[in-house]
Order: sequence, then structure tokens, then C-alpha cells
Amino acid sequence: MASSTHTHQILPQNLHGGGSTSAPPPTPSTTTTNNNHLSTSTAADALSRLLHRLPPNLSLPTIRRSSPTTTSPPSLSFSSLTPEKLISSISQLGFIQLTDHSVSSKLANLAESESLKLFNLSHDQKESFFPQNWPFGYEGDNDNDEEKLVESFRFQFDSLCSTESNQIKLESLSEFACALEKLGLNIIDVLMNGLGVENPVGDDSNRFSSIMWVSECLPGNKPGSMGGFYPFIVGLQYQIRCQKYSLLSDSGGWVSVLPHVDSILVTVGDVAQVWSNGKLKKVRGRPIMAALGDENDSSCITMSLLITLPLESNVAPLLPIGNKNKVEDDIDNDEEENNIGGEGQKRVFNSIDFEDYAWRVYHERLLFKDPLDRYRITQ
Repeated sequence: MASSTHTHQILPQNLHGGGSTSAPPPTPSTTTTNNNHLSTSTAADALSRLLHRLPPNLSLPTIRRSSPTTTSPPSLSFSSLTPEKLISSISQLGFIQLTDHSVSSKLANLAESESLKLFNLSHDQKESFFPQNWPFGYEGDNDNDEEKLVESFRFQFDSLCSTESNQIKLESLSEFACALEKLGLNIIDVLMNGLGVENPVGDDSNRFSSIMWVSECLPGNKPGSMGGFYPFIVGLQYQIRCQKYSLLSDSGGWVSVLPHVDSILVTVGDVAQVWSNGKLKKVRGRPIMAALGDENDSSCITMSLLITLPLESNVAPLLPIGNKNKVEDDIDNDEEENNIGGEGQKRVFNSIDFEDYAWRVYHERLLFKDPLDRYRITQ
């Protein structure tokens, strides 16, 4: 619930007959070739003489490939969470880890065990029990590319984890998804309060949608590959065991994080960034488990809850509380169109048709370009 063309240049060869003939005058191309050859040869000789003059005990510097530093996300306790603390911690990076929350580790483990069994089903059973009704259902990448996706097979459920079969009951996964959803809605409320805007979601289930995204992580693959993005407000992922994750963050590209066991990794999505008028940094997509390594023959799963919007929604920067208490979509006055705060605060994003945006983001898998760029207003 996103050819290389090898150009071979064949040079003509001159074939000479029996009689002696004078060589043709040099052409610009042959002159250039000879000059390049001489220049290259001279440079190579000069480099060789320089290397022979170096002391025999001199060691040349080696090139070190830098890898992302693994960090521990900013940690906040849910029991003492305030709008000021949340905004201060999450606005710069786009993610935190939440401790002292209400989701039990026992429930998380039961949900994981229940989910693991789904990947043992045959391909036909997966497609039959969980038909695609985008963005929900089962999806698998069955191509045989040399570079496989880290996450090749996945299930995308609603918060009730509904199925088309009476043979499969996902009671623990459903309870787990609902617990994460309740927690996520509380976080959104605190986040909107910290931004000083009205919460457009509230407790009305018709104003938001949740996707429980369960992915199989295959061994021996590289971090940074993933199948499928989906726009969201906040994402929540329970840390069952000690495991690194990769995040595609606005603040520094791919970031490697290691949350505490039993904490919940909370990420801000693109919808929240637009609502905040660019004040919040975001994480693009879900946290992706770091490569398992070729020596590990087993696979494992990730379970991420994305709190998002119904497809018929529009997304635009939100007006501060006290300034008409409505989203900027309703403003018709041209003079006010780019001023959302009443005090010279300019709008950063245009209004977004959510269904069109979600379809594009999901199917194009934009790894190297921020899909929100096309909606940014140049000042």
C-alpha cells in the first residue's frame, strides 16, 4: 500500500597497389591524432621520470571509500512529548525515535510472526488472497535483473489488514497496525499544534488513510534500492531487534540509523512537509533495512505503517490558526494566493492533486529527484 550505447568508430585503412605512390597529404584528423599521440607519449614519459625520482620508501596515499555514518535518531519519550520538543527534534532531520509508548513488544513480535507466514504462500495464493486494488494488495517484482531490489515482494494492507480469504486471519497484524495508527494520529496532532496550524486529520477516519506496508528483505542485496514509494504524513516502524536502516532524508541524502530496541522510528513524509509550508524536513519513502549480506541465507521483513490521505484529497500549505482556519486551497484572491500567514509568509508549494501525485511517486520510483520539486514555487 518507483542502455548504454557503445559507439564504435571504425577508421578506414589505405590499401596501396604495386606501384610506388606518394603518400597523401595529412588531413586534419590524422594531424590531430598524431599530435594527441605525441602529447600523450610525452606526458607518460614525464610521469615515468617523476615516479623514478621518488624515494623507494615513499608510500602513496590510498583512496578510502566513505560509508554513511550510523547515527542514533533523536530520542523522545511519548509520556512527556510536547509540541515544542517534537518540532525542535524532528524539524531538522525529519525523523526521531519514540520511547515509552503504548505499543507492546509482544504484539510487535506476534505481528511479525504472522507476517512471515505470508511470504511462504505460493505466488498464486498471494495474488488470490490479496488481489491488487492499488494502493493495497500484494505486489512482487519478478524480473531477473542482475541487481535485485532489496525489497522485491510486499503486501500493502489497510489498517484492518483485510484479506479475500477466510483461510487467513491476520489478527495480530491488524491489532498492531491499529495500535500504530492510534499513536501516529496523536503524533500528527502534536506536530500540527507545534506548527500552529489546524490539524486537517483529527479523529475523522474519512479524512485520512493508513497503509500497513509489509516487505520481505532479501539477503545479499545493496542498501538504497527499494520498490515503491507512497506519499504520507508520518510513518511509524517498530524496532523489534538491533538492526540498521537506511533513510533517504532531505538533510543529507542516504542516512544510516540504528534505533533503540523497542523504540518506534517516526518519520515525517512529503504531505507533512507541504502542510508545514516547507518548515519540516522529510524522509522520502520508508526506512529500508540495511543489506543482510551474502552469508545470511534467510530473509526478514519490515512492517511500516504510513498514515496518509484518501486519494481524492488535495494537499497545500496550511493556514495558521486564527487566520481563517482553513487550507490555502480556498483562497481565491490573487493578492493573497501566495501569502498564507498574513504577515508576508510566502507559500512554498502549489496545491497538489493527491491521487495524481501518489500514482506518479509510486510507479516512477524517483530515487534521485525529489518528486515535490515540480510543485515548488520559485521565489
